[in-house]
Amino acid sequence: MTINTVLFDLDGTLIDTNDLIIESFLHTLNYYYPDKYQRNDVLPFLGPPLYETFVKMDEANVEEMVTYYRNFNMAKHDELVKEFEGVYETVKLLHEKGLKLGIVTTKMRQTVVMGLKLTGLDQFFEIVVCLDDVTNAKPDPEPIHLALQQLDSRPEEAIMVGDNYHDILAGKNAGTKTAAVSWTIKGVEYLQTFEPDYMLRHMEDLLPIVGVNKGE
Repeated sequence: MTINTVLFDLDGTLIDTNDLIIESFLHTLNYYYPDKYQRNDVLPFLGPPLYETFVKMDEANVEEMVTYYRNFNMAKHDELVKEFEGVYETVKLLHEKGLKLGIVTTKMRQTVVMGLKLTGLDQFFEIVVCLDDVTNAKPDPEPIHLALQQLDSRPEEAIMVGDNYHDILAGKNAGTKTAAVSWTIKGVEYLQTFEPDYMLRHMEDLLPIVGVNKGE
């Protein structure tokens, strides 16, 4: 069946927030646990909701830690967020060709809007499903089901594109096709263990998958 709906993760997929997220974790963790965490130590924390990460460290202070993280993250957002090569052009073309486009992220809406506006991508997406819109985050299929419902799409007509395991598993759990991006900070080999339907070396690799000819 033809794919007419593309759902994207945001961080690490459409926009390069890796340095922002890593610095936010290091800022927070070095405050609560001085000199315990280095850059490589926080890489596993990229992707899941903040609460899920921090509650395992300190259940009593998890809300305080989340707030401390978010305050730094928002203050440094525009300074540290960058674009991934070819993303804007590809998403713009998908929009022009009439595909239904949505964001499905584990971030809160306020910072999602900041990232989309900073990169000019906000104009292309019909819907955005954030952490504060759902009860269960990815890899639970709830966020994707909500996105498909809002776009009036069926799972078999959709593909979920992401840079982390929970994106791929959420797509599989919801019954969509899945595509992993090779620029993931997690590493291509890691993502391939979750058996995405496609591995994108460049965002424009998505075009033939959804039946769009770049030269048209």
